Amino acid sequence: MSIQPELTPELILEAYRQGLFPMAYSADSKQVHWVRPEMRGQLSIPNLHIPGKLGKTLLAGKIRGFPYEVRINTAFAEVITACARLSEKRAETWINQGIIESYCALHALGRAHSVECWREGKLIGGLYGLALGGAFFGESMFSRESNASKIALVHLAARLWQGGFTVLDTQFVNPHLLQFGVYEVPDKEYMKQLKMALSQQADFLLAGVEERSLIRAYLKAHSCDRKAKLRSLQ
Repeated sequence: MSIQPELTPELILEAYRQGLFPMAYSADSKQVHWVRPEMRGQLSIPNLHIPGKLGKTLLAGKIRGFPYEVRINTAFAEVITACARLSEKRAETWINQGIIESYCALHALGRAHSVECWREGKLIGGLYGLALGGAFFGESMFSRESNASKIALVHLAARLWQGGFTVLDTQFVNPHLLQFGVYEVPDKEYMKQLKMALSQQADFLLAGVEERSLIRAYLKAHSCDRKAKLRSLQ
């Protein structure tokens, strides 16, 4: 893996097209290394596994009895900074200041996006990632309240589903993503999927689409697909 101390939006975009992504050695490191895993983490956009309790939370639109709101791209810098912050659950991070600045620049170019969970005017969780063609590369997520990052992830899947995306790349597999049905594909297969996705046109912003309507439509389609699969097995 080669060392690339300086990051530019153009370099990062080309790296993603080649199946690579940058990671810093630590929050204090000024260097990054370029990673292309032999096995690539993926989530199904139409068939994301949604735990039962989370599904009820999404339908109710409430966390612990209090309404929450999902917003898109209103606090990107705050989201990526929160993802980089160390905590008891996050003893180390691969997000350094260079990555924060580079992805904020990509956000300004309309390439990087954040999905945010808000409650009573406070950002309580979210995620950020990069969109290229019909592929979305999920980078990191954070949560300050129970289920907040999970809510953001399902809203992300709903948005990608509605917007015509075909690849939701998680890069790696981790215990948190296992509950959503994360799986791995070999690099060769991933690159085939990526090449096809990059040739597609997809819409992340979905102008005029309201989040509550979007998530209800996604959950309804998700439920219908699950029932159809169960009938086919009978």
